[in-house]
Amino acid sequence: MMVLALDIGATKFAAGVVYGGRKVRDVRRVDVPRESVWSACRDLLLEVAGDATVSAIGIGSAGPVDVRTGVTGPLNIPEWKPGFPIVAEVQRLFPAAAVRFAIDGACLALAEHHVGALRGIPNGLAMTVSSGIGGGIIADGRVVLGRTGNAGHVGHIVVPGWDVPCECGGVGCVEAIASGMSSVRWAREQGWRGETGAGLAKAAHTGDEIALAALHRAGTALGTAIASAGATLDIDRVVIGGGFAQSGEPLWEPLRAALTRHTGLDFLRELQVVPSRITNGATLVGAGVLAAGHDTADAIS
Repeated sequence: MMVLALDIGATKFAAGVVYGGRKVRDVRRVDVPRESVWSACRDLLLEVAGDATVSAIGIGSAGPVDVRTGVTGPLNIPEWKPGFPIVAEVQRLFPAAAVRFAIDGACLALAEHHVGALRGIPNGLAMTVSSGIGGGIIADGRVVLGRTGNAGHVGHIVVPGWDVPCECGGVGCVEAIASGMSSVRWAREQGWRGETGAGLAKAAHTGDEIALAALHRAGTALGTAIASAGATLDIDRVVIGGGFAQSGEPLWEPLRAALTRHTGLDFLRELQVVPSRITNGATLVGAGVLAAGHDTADAIS
């Protein structure tokens, strides 16, 4: 019997086999296509499963989601708007499997709480800063889901001072300012000629003024948003992972400066912000924890 994990990201699908409830191996990835999106996801799952009987599968999806109905509608997958019945389709694909579903941020929090930098921390926030920005909340040792399963959607904290339109339909969301995709877009508008977040970080480290300004802008917005989240949640630690979060000091220095500027309350002064120690697919790891159903049954359904 096989246990699978599936990560539905903004630009890629990833799936793998869960071993021991906390390790995901035999991982396969595929770009999210513009059309026939479910076909690509289905084929990936079938490739990973092979001829095995699948007993359980955990799904972590970019949001928004509705865990009550098993529907996902990622902002960056137009074909799945306003919602795609991912749980029903996966159940149809693997009729004998227990299908467990959560937003990617909740899976991220599960991963960090079980094997990462939130292990042993009863109150924390796990964030990913990549092509988009997401997050998941640990409160009193449990993952917080919220009414529809979208709790921890920190990418849509509104940052004052920026009226940048967001894919969600709002303006000033930190995702619209500080994600890798948004930062690249802003840098290109200023004349930078690169195309990726990794390239932007590399350019910043070589002293490119536009790249440095883009990362300073992103770090400032992130630090401001994290201060707001910290004040709201009263947490011990924020863990940040994702590809764009690995941009180094040009991103982290303004992040820390903004955090210091906005955390004047006594209970916020000990708030720690640290990089993730999970270097490969934290959402997929969390989906594996979800699939295995460790001690999360009372927190995730």
